[in-house]
This record gives sequence, C-alpha cells and structure tokens, in this order.
Amino acid sequence: MNKTYHILNKVAKKGMSALLLAPLALVSCNDFLDQVPDERAEINTETSVVQLIASAYPTASYMWLSELLSDNIIDNMVPHMPTSSNAKQVLSHYNYGSYAMWDDELFRFEPATQATYNDWDSPGMLWNAYYSSIATVNHALKAIDELQQSGTTLSEKVRWAKAEALMIRAYCHFMLAQFFCQAYKDEEQSSKDIGIPYVTEVEDKVLVDYDRGTVADTYRKIRADLEAALPDITDQLYEKPKWHFNVNAAHAFAARFYLTVREWKKVVEQADAVFGSDPSLYTMNYSLFTKDLSTFSDYGKVWQNPTTSNNIMLMATYSVHSRRSWGSRYSCAGPAARAAFMYHANSHLFSGYAVPTFEIIGFTAASSSTQDYGMTTSRIDEEFEYSDKTAGIGYPHQILMPFTGNILLLERAEAKIMLGDYTGGGQDLMDFWNFQVNSLDADQKKEYGSYLKEMTPAIFTDYYSKTTKLNDNILADSAWECTKKNITSSYVIPAAAVPYMNCLNDLKRWETALLGMRYFDLKRWGMEWSHQFSQDGKIYEMKMEGNDPRRAVELPWEAISAGMQKSHPYPYDNRVEVVIKEESDDVAPMQ
Repeated sequence: MNKTYHILNKVAKKGMSALLLAPLALVSCNDFLDQVPDERAEINTETSVVQLIASAYPTASYMWLSELLSDNIIDNMVPHMPTSSNAKQVLSHYNYGSYAMWDDELFRFEPATQATYNDWDSPGMLWNAYYSSIATVNHALKAIDELQQSGTTLSEKVRWAKAEALMIRAYCHFMLAQFFCQAYKDEEQSSKDIGIPYVTEVEDKVLVDYDRGTVADTYRKIRADLEAALPDITDQLYEKPKWHFNVNAAHAFAARFYLTVREWKKVVEQADAVFGSDPSLYTMNYSLFTKDLSTFSDYGKVWQNPTTSNNIMLMATYSVHSRRSWGSRYSCAGPAARAAFMYHANSHLFSGYAVPTFEIIGFTAASSSTQDYGMTTSRIDEEFEYSDKTAGIGYPHQILMPFTGNILLLERAEAKIMLGDYTGGGQDLMDFWNFQVNSLDADQKKEYGSYLKEMTPAIFTDYYSKTTKLNDNILADSAWECTKKNITSSYVIPAAAVPYMNCLNDLKRWETALLGMRYFDLKRWGMEWSHQFSQDGKIYEMKMEGNDPRRAVELPWEAISAGMQKSHPYPYDNRVEVVIKEESDDVAPMQ
C-alpha cells in the first residue's frame, strides 16, 4: 500500500476535502506508513505522533516543473545556435519527442490539461503531494492538542515534534504559493492577488468549499507557522537530522521566506544563524571532489549525500526529472545553456571549452557539431526502485536538496546588497566563487588552474557595471527597472546595486540551473522572459510579461473540476509568429 493512500484512508475517516486531494500511487520507504491503516487509526501516543510527523514530508519534486517554466529551457524544434561555441555556428533544430503532452502545454504557459495527479513532476502531483503532507501534520497537531486536553504533560520531544509539524506546514504552503500564486509584492498589492487555501484544521466533512484568500493572507499565515516553530526546532529529535527540518534548515527556510517578502535584515540574521561569524563555516560550500569519482552516478551519490557539507537538508521524492532534462524536446541547450552557465568566449570567470563543468558542478555537456542533447546534472540523478524486475516496473527516486550552503550564501548576498552593504554583499559573491576556485588540489590546479579566474572587487565595476549586453545573461540598468512596474513601486533596486545584482543573477542562475529555482527568481524579481516554440509548422514566441496572469500556474484540472477557483480569470495568449534569422552570436571559439 502506498503513502498517500494510507494518509487518505485516515483522512477520509476524518473527512479531508476532495477539492484538495485525490489518491496518489506512490510507494513509501517508511515502515510506519506501510502498515494497514486500521492498525494505526488512533494517533494517541507521543511515539505515534512523532512517527506521523516524520512521515509527513512531501514526496513530489518541483524541479522539472519550475525549470520548464523558466528561461533555462528551450524547444529543440526551434532553430537555434548550438550550445558549444566550438561547434559549427549554424542554426539547427532537432525533432526530439516531448516526454509528455503536458510538457508542451506548460512550455507554452498553458494549463496542463493533459496531466493528472499521478503524472510524475506535474502540477497535479505537486498539488496533491503537498496538500497530503499538510493533511498529515494537521492530524498530528490535532492529536497533540487532544493529548494536552486530556491532561497529559507533553514531553520535550513532543514539543520539538510540534515545531517540526508547523515548519512542514509553513514550507508546503510556501512552495504551493511559489507556483500557484503571483509573486509576493507587498501587503497592499498582494491583497489583490488570489492566494491558495491555507489548511490548518482536520476537516469533518468530505467536501469543503475552500476559500483561496489572497496572497497577503497566505504569506501572513506562513509567517505565523514559521515564527511559531522556529524557537523549538532541534537537531536532537532524529538520528539523521538532515532528512528533517533541522536547526540550520529551519533558519535557511526562514531566510528564504524573508527574502521573498523583502525583509532584508531578517534574511541576514537567519543566514548568519547558519554560518555564524566563523569564515571557516563557508566550507559548507562544496569543494571540487573528483579523484575517486568517474561516473555520473558516482557524482550523484555525493551530491545527494547527507554527509556532503553543502547539503543543509534533503527530501526523498519521486521524479523522472533526470530523464526529461536530456535528449528530449525541451532541454537546457543552445542560448539558454550559454546564458545559464556563463558559457562565452569573453567569460570573466573562466575560459576554455566546457570549462571543468563536470568537476565544478557535476554537469554533463552533450553536444557536437551535428547534435545537441542539452545539459544535465548529476545532482538530479535518479535511483530506480524495481517493484517487479521481470516486468521492468518500479518507482523513480530523486533526492531533492531544498536548502544548501551555496544558495543560502547567495541569498544573504542579495539581502546585503539591498540593504546598501555593497562591500558585504560583494564579499559574499566573491566567497561563493573563490572558495570553489581555491579548493582545487595541486593536481587539479595543474589541470584546470589556467582556466579559472578569481573574482575580485574590480569585476563589479569593470564587467557588471557595463550596460552593453556582453552575453545572454547580463542585465542593463533598465532590466531591473521592470521591478517597479511588474512587482510594486515599493520594490526599487538602486542604481548603485545594479552591478552587484547583475553578478548575483549570473551566479544564482549558474548555481541553481536544473534545480528549479530560476523560475522563482524570475517571478520574485519581476523580470520578463519568453519561450519560442514550434507548433503546426510555424515558430511562435510567447512572452511572459509583467503581472502576466500566467505567472501563477493554473491549478490541476481535477481541483478545478471539484470546484476550486481558477488562478487565471480568463484565457490569455500573446503569441506572435516569428521568423528565425541567422544572426551573429557569441561564436568566437573558447581557447
């Protein structure tokens, strides 16, 4: 029997709303959840409460969905320059098949009508899995309340578990809001945008007409759960804390929440709670480990390992993201790959074809003069669990890394920049890059040292201050002006901050490519982007404009059919037909 089915059997007895959930065929690795539902129908002991909360983490991965919606992915059927600047610079296109029909829909910024709750990596699976987790923690929290009402004196362990439950509930609603809502603007403007149902009660009816509320409502409730939980989060509750909201993970989530609502001082405070004042803690960033690693899976096992210091928290999910990202119609290739990986002849931080990207960030470049399959990363490597080896069927597992030392360092840099601390923000950016360069051992320095360049303060004035478009990813001042019209007039990036934000944009996109965070940054910063796609023998471009209703992903059709309010008030399609002309690109071969 499967995890969500068990939860829903329990939930059905209590009446969880059909508007939010539907059965989801996943297998759990947790023995507690593999019991017959009736055997654990009563959650009335401290041990059963703690076990239930431990089982409540969401099992769906958001990474492919957010990558597909971002500017990191192209349609290979559209003529484009190759990824490699050493390949022959001619327009090419490849007739790779789509992994699923709803990939076509989402790439065109349309509702995923061809997807269901049971489709790996789909909006429906995400919606279902996260609300399933919320339902689980709500049952646990109710059980804790009932224990208190019975006169039971709660142990310190249950108090810790309650904090974990509140943190999971806050995180799940936060992630749902990232997809199915507009970006947070401010209290006034976000009171005009539709939110998501914030579920805090165990329902006693099968059908409940949930009010989605507003984005401001949603974030207010996330804050309440997060701030209530933070003081009681501990590393003592579990033997393997990195699979839970441990202390560092809780502070990292708090930093990301405050970054989203632009409370910059709190971002720095929460990040400092992880890093402290000891510079040696920056070694939470990864070093270049290559000596005993040779295969893609070798690297994947290191990236996804709780002993890897850069990993603050891990989540076990089900996903075929690794399969979708390489060799099919939509991939990180061509101009998107060049932009994401600063992959240019005039690169300011490294030189040489392909750089040592495999060693630095675990990527595999697969391109030649005739074919370009895109780029993928060992960080999203899949481990397949066979349920029937003879039949060749089973479940694709993927370890998700929602919080890492590298990303937290870049989030702190952004907060410092927005506080006007350009020295501190610039130092964080330099630390991010230079730690990796300086962590090369003697053999690696001999092999790669000439290709890598240290980041210095001069780079902000000599490179990132220029308003000419040096590559596909650098931004002129006007690009950041879009925040005023697309987000809110209360969010203004000063001119002095633009060079640092340009650098941050480069490094953040490079660090998180294929990990699913670029889409969140595009929305949060109010940036505009577009997708070119082939349909019916023609090439179209669809632009994601400022305050575009499609910035909020449409709810799964099952939820809408059950009566949930749509995210989009009307159909919207701003496609224009384009003719692709061969133009000069950054085509100088890398030396």
